[in-house]
Amino acid sequence: YLNLAELTASQFLDIWRHFDADGNGYIEGKELENFFQELESARKGAGVDSKKDNLGDKMKEFMHKYDKNADGKIEMAELAQILPTEENFLLCFRQHVGSSSEFMEAWRRYDTDRSGYIEANELKGFLSDLLKKANRPYDEPKLQEYTQTILRMFDMNGDGKLGLSEMSR
Repeated sequence: YLNLAELTASQFLDIWRHFDADGNGYIEGKELENFFQELESARKGAGVDSKKDNLGDKMKEFMHKYDKNADGKIEMAELAQILPTEENFLLCFRQHVGSSSEFMEAWRRYDTDRSGYIEANELKGFLSDLLKKANRPYDEPKLQEYTQTILRMFDMNGDGKLGLSEMSR
């Protein structure tokens, strides 16, 4: 949509948090209006000439294209389709733990010390396996960035590990 260079996972998260101002996991209502206005402004600034349709029509067209479940909100996975995220690791992460049984299986496999939490080192192992499974090349600094990004996204109490409720989110 924007013809942008790929964003890093951390940049994507910063954008997500900027627009999901209330932190409820969706860009909706006034947040969505702000997102769309900034998107249009960025397009104009990049020299992408948009049709002279009114903003409301453009927004409807945009939502029809990207709001996959037609709930009138943009979810993180939908935003990852709009903004070119590096290696699209966020979608890869989400697809790997799609069903609740797969989620619990992954939880048990990577909670190696059976503490009831996925600590950073366990999360790193999970992401490493995930990237291998998806045939995505990565190096140690990139793996560290992904691990920290996932913690920033889901570690709501800031204890440096993911509890079951945080991870299921």
